[in-house]
Amino acid sequence: MNLIFAEATPSGRGGVSVIRISGEGARATAERLAGPLAKPRHAYLREIRDGIEILDRALIMWFEAGRSFTGEEVVEIHLHGAPVIVRRLSQLLTSQGLRLAEAGEFTRRAFLNGKMDLSEVEGLGDLLVAETESQRLVALRMSNGELARKADMWRSLLIRAGALVESSIDFADEEVPEDVPPEVFGLLETFKQELDIQISGYAAAERIRNGFEVAIIGPPNAGKSSLLNRIARRQVALVSDVAGTTRDIIELRLDLRGLAVTLLDTAGLREAKDSIEVLGIDRARERAAAADLRLHLSPEGARDDSLWQPGDLIVASKSDLSSPKTGLAVSTVTGEGLDLLLDTLHGSLIQKTAGAALVSHERQLNALLEAKAALSNLQSISPELIAEAIRQAAVSLDRLLGRIAAEEYLDVIFASFCIGK
Repeated sequence: MNLIFAEATPSGRGGVSVIRISGEGARATAERLAGPLAKPRHAYLREIRDGIEILDRALIMWFEAGRSFTGEEVVEIHLHGAPVIVRRLSQLLTSQGLRLAEAGEFTRRAFLNGKMDLSEVEGLGDLLVAETESQRLVALRMSNGELARKADMWRSLLIRAGALVESSIDFADEEVPEDVPPEVFGLLETFKQELDIQISGYAAAERIRNGFEVAIIGPPNAGKSSLLNRIARRQVALVSDVAGTTRDIIELRLDLRGLAVTLLDTAGLREAKDSIEVLGIDRARERAAAADLRLHLSPEGARDDSLWQPGDLIVASKSDLSSPKTGLAVSTVTGEGLDLLLDTLHGSLIQKTAGAALVSHERQLNALLEAKAALSNLQSISPELIAEAIRQAAVSLDRLLGRIAAEEYLDVIFASFCIGK
């Protein structure tokens, strides 16, 4: 692989910018710019020169192959964070034959060099874009190899079961029973139960990773847009006394006590008066029905039975204009009841995260489903077919970790990475 480089810190003015170089000859490149770098993983304060001209005074470290992030020889140059310095050093590196890295290329090399498996790569990608504490925790577990360790444990069950089956085939004439030992079915049942835990918890984990959608629904002038603005603490949606002001869906992304939540302000639900409002109401109903939860908002504290689903919340609006109500009641003018509403909403969404699995990507889920499907209906088939089914399940685990057939996923996965990672 040729030498690549990229800025590993965000572009723009800052205190420090880091240029990362990876590939055979990274150390030699740095030494041409800054002099000898004797020891790996030591920081050297050196002048970086372009011929006789000093570009900057920088902190430089190098990592030997096999002990770096990418698995290759790596150099990190910590510069002063002026864009002109980064630009000049980039031009100098390019003139010496280095190539600017593509998005995610450092991590791709780490994967290809066996420093990370595909599930860890996906976890790192999630960690880089995490917005909330819950997303950070899920991504960190995967990027630290927790799913990979689980998969290795599952693989050990398959190896033991496969060895027992092969013994019954290969040594049937040497006082080993021809029938498949009962232990095999016990091991495979344990394997499938482990997979079931992850499969059943996928929906919750995927929701944590992508975030929840909560639709605010109700009649016109119920205060839906005012509630959205009050939660946002800014003017997100247009508010008017004229019924039917909201025609399209307005979204507000927020961090709700560590959960990523998108609030949807929808058109008022009523008999539409024109074709545009018909489209707005149809879209509101469609999006609300697909949401994870709905806030049924009205001054009376009524619910819309056509959209009601278990777990939805009924909220009475404009509590400052009417007598106190039981249950959830809010005033977007005074803020009364808002904290209780958000606490209740958070509690309802937290319940939906119960039993969240490590598996949070569709690719990972499909690999587990394939592994489980390979082991269905084993009681009625021969030892040879059971052995083949076990091998197929093991192949699915290899696919989960990217040990085989990874190429088809790489471009999709690394497309979301930034340059320099």
